[in-house]
Amino acid sequence: MFSAEDNVWMAQALRLAVQGLTSTSPNPRVGCVLIKDEKIIGSGWHQRAGEPHAEVYALREAGEAARGATAYVTLEPCAHQGKTPPCTDALIEAGVARVVLAVQDPNPLVTGKGIAKLRAVGIQVECGLMESTSHELNVGFFARMTRGTPWLRSKIAMSLDGRTALANGVSQWITGDAARQDVQHWRARSCAVLTGINTILADDAQLNVRDVETSRQPLRVVLDSQLRIHLGARILTPSPTGGGLGWGSVLIYTATQQPEKIAVLEKSGATVVALPNQNGQVDLPAMLKDLAQRGINEVLVEAGSILNGALLRAGLVDELVLYLAPQLLGDVARGMASLGELTELDQRVELQWQDVRQVGNDLRVLVKVKK
Repeated sequence: MFSAEDNVWMAQALRLAVQGLTSTSPNPRVGCVLIKDEKIIGSGWHQRAGEPHAEVYALREAGEAARGATAYVTLEPCAHQGKTPPCTDALIEAGVARVVLAVQDPNPLVTGKGIAKLRAVGIQVECGLMESTSHELNVGFFARMTRGTPWLRSKIAMSLDGRTALANGVSQWITGDAARQDVQHWRARSCAVLTGINTILADDAQLNVRDVETSRQPLRVVLDSQLRIHLGARILTPSPTGGGLGWGSVLIYTATQQPEKIAVLEKSGATVVALPNQNGQVDLPAMLKDLAQRGINEVLVEAGSILNGALLRAGLVDELVLYLAPQLLGDVARGMASLGELTELDQRVELQWQDVRQVGNDLRVLVKVKK
């Protein structure tokens, strides 16, 4: 169905899409190339929400030469009016003859409509080229569109025997400089970074992107059931992006009502949301649904064993990013996730290998949680 040339050009479109890795949220990362007479006549990628989509940039570059060309797009062109006009209309008006797509748009309100609109005017449309690669690039967008929750990725730095801190809580630094620098890239691509109140109290963590070029900071999210956060916490430092729930802001989920403290926190620029469950803790599934409604595609968890364990037990973790240092801390040191006692092997959390590579003197292991 697809030729070798098709594969070459779609690979180029995907390389363009990757350039939006840290900037397109809540929109997907999309790339487009226009080919005519075996040459690229136009290319583009979606850069930021509210700005032109990849197809528009490519068509602008191609101009009149787009008539009769083939467009390679990493996601089905939109067929509805959003913040920008429909890309299907632009492709039709430009007179392209063929459109090759990696994957359909997962949004249930729009999926398939772009394809149908193009075919209705006689444009040849083929879909499914490098589908898995495009899906992986936009795994959070697909998760939010299809199940109503973000993709949850938990980062854990630990010793080779699975320990994240000494018994007294000391953990700086188990992994080396290269691994800590690598974490910044995961933060930069994430829409939100999530932690628990114990990490804030112990480390006074800021959870912002440092030493990596990025056009925006992720939303910083704190789970604080009893609202124990102190008003001088560094994470409450005002973001250069401004207040409200913009990038770099702070969102605190709690299970208690403390009107006076909430008022002070919100005056400092934070947003506080009460989502209690029947046990007096933050309702974790409800929290993820709330984040999805706020346009959050990917969440990076940077927390201790209690929150990691709770998320794993609830079946909410999709992927683990594990940094393993070549050292042993012993069985008295703190573990990576508090799962409680397992009495049957059927209770174990099963994982699927994705990638293993050396980062500096440490290993980075990517695994997905089998569900």
